[in-house]
Amino acid sequence: MARSGDPQGDGGEPVLPRASSSTRLRSRPDPFLVVCRCFSVITSLTAILCIAVNVLSAVRSFKNGADVFDGIFRCYAVVIAFFVVLAETEWGFIIKFWKVLEYWAGRGMLQILYVLYCIMTRAFPDYTERQKDLVLLQNIASYMLLACGVVYVFSGILCIGFLKRSRQQKEITREQAVQDLEELERRREELEQLLLAERV
Repeated sequence: MARSGDPQGDGGEPVLPRASSSTRLRSRPDPFLVVCRCFSVITSLTAILCIAVNVLSAVRSFKNGADVFDGIFRCYAVVIAFFVVLAETEWGFIIKFWKVLEYWAGRGMLQILYVLYCIMTRAFPDYTERQKDLVLLQNIASYMLLACGVVYVFSGILCIGFLKRSRQQKEITREQAVQDLEELERRREELEQLLLAERV
């Protein structure tokens, strides 16, 4: 006869606690997605640096009435870099209206466009002589963004972006399955407690 304190079945054998299904489904984050997120963060920080440099350059240009056109060009550069940051957030509202930014090749071309635009604005006379500090920061930010753009373009050609979206969908599906199982287990425990209460 089984004692009330021992978890035994009808045959006198102990009943082992069932392993949680959600625990079995939980796994480590996908290393590929982690690398993609890190690269996206680096690209966003680089674009933010580009925004800061161009804002400072535009402020200096507008202070001097002779450099109004340079200030206007810098404002356009800020807008392009801002779109680069928005693309890296993968915000559904942005992707909905600019589907090309969903693809890595499209993002890479946008980043390369920014670098080409910055190169074009250096055609102003005496620009490098009067703003050496900003030119240095802009060179660093532009070359970093150019490297990110090249990586995006080649990754897009190799369908890395498609692979990322596929794995993201699988991760979302797995997380949803874990949540559903946790909800089912919670309800099962509630039903078991109700049955025990009725037996008493």
